[in-house]
Amino acid sequence: MQGRTALARKGSETRERLLEAAERAVLAKGFAATSIEELIAEVGITKSGFFYHFGDKGGLAKAMLERHLEHDRAILDDVFGRGDALNEDPLHGFLVGLQLLAEMLGQLKEAHPGCLAASFTYQDQLFNREVRDLNRSGVLAWRERFCTRFALIAERYPPRVPVDLDGLADMASTLVEGGLVLGRAMQDSAILPRQIRLYRDFVRAIFLPG
Repeated sequence: MQGRTALARKGSETRERLLEAAERAVLAKGFAATSIEELIAEVGITKSGFFYHFGDKGGLAKAMLERHLEHDRAILDDVFGRGDALNEDPLHGFLVGLQLLAEMLGQLKEAHPGCLAASFTYQDQLFNREVRDLNRSGVLAWRERFCTRFALIAERYPPRVPVDLDGLADMASTLVEGGLVLGRAMQDSAILPRQIRLYRDFVRAIFLPG
């Protein structure tokens, strides 16, 4: 029993190392330019070991994206959960969550390497429908998360001007992706947290009375 548990743990660790190596490579040079051979050489396993974990390169793409989306969900659940714990008001809890997110990203010493979902979007012709649909579901999950919160906020704080809540929700995705691109281009890790703080100010201006 202990032997099987140890083998399962070793297999899980190997799979995670493969996913980490693949994400670094894809963000650096793209999915098409990332080979199975380089990944197994970096991790130190055989090609059959790779196929055991992922089946093929398409299986790797799906696993990478699932891992990325789960990581995104965990971060957003954490920062906005802490914001709500500090302030039960739906608007002020959300503003605190945005501040916590900006602070977390501001602690990065270097510009963020980029977004895996964006990289997959730019190369979507490389992937099957399942992976493309999974990527789209991640975008829609951000929209639903933010739009649901804005609907709650609007009940208590009617917007000062007419506002498209779906569009305001999508702005969170666009500013994060844009901030990643600008931060990488300028090699300035302060750009993304600054964009999030500006979004925070914008949301406050829309909902709080003057």
